[in-house]
Amino acid sequence: MLGAYLPILLLVIVAVLFGLVSIVLSSLIGQKKPSPVKLAPYESGCTPVGTARERFSIKFYLIAMLFILFDIEAVFLYPWAILYKKLGVFGLVEMGTFIVILFVGYIYVWKKGALEWE
Repeated sequence: MLGAYLPILLLVIVAVLFGLVSIVLSSLIGQKKPSPVKLAPYESGCTPVGTARERFSIKFYLIAMLFILFDIEAVFLYPWAILYKKLGVFGLVEMGTFIVILFVGYIYVWKKGALEWE
């Protein structure tokens, strides 16, 4: 039974060894010529302005969490769509309930004004 997992174990070992060998070889062989330009922070080709310790509005984090919350629904919709015929009416009712609960949450967040960017 464990023989079935041997190819997976071999793949993991090869991947880890490849990563380690790449890191070690690049540190041994690679050029080391630090300069102020190379050591400067890089932000999409633009010269950085201000400090990296800037505070973000709590609204930014709230929007990010809401995006993650409502984006996760796709993770549940995909397997349901694949197995829809096997699940039948029960699966349809369960997914309908899930969508309704998600929609109620969306309306609640919308009414509270959490999606307003000021």
